[in-house]
Amino acid sequence: MKNDDSRRSFIKKSVVAGTAAMVAPTIIPSKAFGANDRINAAVLGLNGRGKSHVQGFMAQDNVEITHICDPDMNILKERQKDIKDKYGKDVALEQDIRRIIDNKDIDVISLATPNHWHALATIWACQAGKDVYVEKPGSHNISEGRKMVEAANKYDRIVQHGVQLRSSPAVQEAVQLMRDGYIGRVYMARGLVFRMRGDIGDKGFSPIPEGLDYDLWTGPAPKRPFTHNLVHYNWHWHWDYGNGDVGNQGIHETDLCMWGLDVGFPTQITSMGGKYLWNDCKEVPEVLTSIYNYPDEDKIIQFEVRPWYTNREDGATVGNIFYGDKGYIVIDGYDKYQSYLGNDRTPGKSGDDGNAAASGIDRGAGGTDGHFANFIEAVRKHDRSILNGPVETAHLSSGLAHLGNIAYRLGRVLNFNPSSETFINDEEADAMLTRNYRPGFEVPDIV
Repeated sequence: MKNDDSRRSFIKKSVVAGTAAMVAPTIIPSKAFGANDRINAAVLGLNGRGKSHVQGFMAQDNVEITHICDPDMNILKERQKDIKDKYGKDVALEQDIRRIIDNKDIDVISLATPNHWHALATIWACQAGKDVYVEKPGSHNISEGRKMVEAANKYDRIVQHGVQLRSSPAVQEAVQLMRDGYIGRVYMARGLVFRMRGDIGDKGFSPIPEGLDYDLWTGPAPKRPFTHNLVHYNWHWHWDYGNGDVGNQGIHETDLCMWGLDVGFPTQITSMGGKYLWNDCKEVPEVLTSIYNYPDEDKIIQFEVRPWYTNREDGATVGNIFYGDKGYIVIDGYDKYQSYLGNDRTPGKSGDDGNAAASGIDRGAGGTDGHFANFIEAVRKHDRSILNGPVETAHLSSGLAHLGNIAYRLGRVLNFNPSSETFINDEEADAMLTRNYRPGFEVPDIV
């Protein structure tokens, strides 16, 4: 495989003189994980969300973080000190993800890298026999998501998608109420992402900071001249690296929309919005409304992104609303819901994981610890069936956001075939299902 060959070639060329050449990793058999065996973990991407990943692993029994990895050595040294100060643990530092992938002593990895790295790193890890916790969105484009599913299946790996609300007992209860007909026939879901997203300006080009391997940071994406407009956080708002807020915070909500309605990909998509507030370097829209229609199932998803001061909707600013013919359910954030029944909106059943926390059950920030616990249990049992956020959710929830973004960028209604995962007689839209990759960082056609 081309990408595997390039990765192995890199490893052999980079071995320090006098040491033995590293060999390609072998698949780790499921029997390697006994009930009491320690799991060695590595966290990749430590600037933001990776800090929660460290917490998530550290909260698990007999799981040891042995390595942390980031292209920016400055961040690595800061996190190394943080981990030592908080947990009393020494961790090794590595800038190059390929060395982590080829380290046979590492059993599992978690990915909190920028979006453009998620799919390739997941595929490489599966090929190397490692299990993966990957942040949302699982993919940067729809084709990548399908390849992630294929890789997890082919190499029989455990891949958990970082949609931690799926590990919330309250959200699970709300979805079960809908399955049981509590609010009647559920025909519509709305996803809400109302986040404070301000003017990021335009910092122009500048020299690459000392300690940052910008080539590695870029990875599969096109390599632009270095700019602080991208590194470290604002890549979210540029198409080559991020997917806007519908593909950032919004993946939790796209996932829940599909889960609650019990649907896959839609057949009709339209999306409209723009930049109405800031004259900055963001490429993605600040305001976006996307419609995903399921005419054969008589269901519809409406998704809204708003960046600034706005009203709450029955208490929710980030969350979901589901509509049935007997009432509706509001899911607020990651861990609470309230139902309203009938014409008078009579409050019905509700749930709140915060009450569980008050009783001594600590799920961690945003439910991350509980989601990692579910991941580690599945790894120990080598049982994908017990995952709350399996790799398929990475493909579908991310793919829904990608479909909306494609419709926005093309400025027209799109017709999609969920079976083939292609658009209907639309070569222009089909071209946006994938991307061109830099040599050495290709997502393979055959995983």
